[in-house]
Amino acid sequence: MPTHKSAEKRILTSEKARLVNRAVRAEIRTSLKKLRGAAGKAEAAKELPILFSLLDKAARRNQGNITKNTASNYKRKAQLTVASKK
Repeated sequence: MPTHKSAEKRILTSEKARLVNRAVRAEIRTSLKKLRGAAGKAEAAKELPILFSLLDKAARRNQGNITKNTASNYKRKAQLTVASKK
């Protein structure tokens, strides 16, 4: 049990942040799976802007999610995946 009021508040805010971060990471993972599992190049290309948007938002917040460089690496690998599709 926290003994200070600020510690109580910190526990609550940390839990909220944890849930938000977890949801963001799950969304990114789901989008990556859709991209990799896409049947054709057109279908994968349609998923690409959605993934880029999620990565950019997560990197912009940068509060426990992903850094800008990590987002950039994911985007590069996603583009290579789309390019390799037939």
